[in-house]
Amino acid sequence: MKKTFSFKVKNKIPARQIESIKGEIKKYIARERRKPTPKGVDFWEFDCRFGLTEESAAVVKLVDVRNYISKAFDEGEESFYLEILSKPGHKPKKLKVERVFNKNTDESSD
Repeated sequence: MKKTFSFKVKNKIPARQIESIKGEIKKYIARERRKPTPKGVDFWEFDCRFGLTEESAAVVKLVDVRNYISKAFDEGEESFYLEILSKPGHKPKKLKVERVFNKNTDESSD
């Protein structure tokens, strides 16, 4: 998804437009996550960029996108650019931990 969103839409209250934008983003992410993953891929990961224009967009985390949208609206901006691209994600491999037990034996001798 590479799109410029506008807060000012004819026949819509700006506060409702924010919720509409956030809903559209949520649906897009859910749709991407439902796609079957290629062999060897654990899940879909997302690269995100956010800015007032495409040229000024900076890399952000997916979990922070909603906060950036609210912040842009609160600052009185008219629109913003958002880019969300899915990519294959891999779980980090777990390290094998070997447990060592100290045996304090108070065994009696026979």
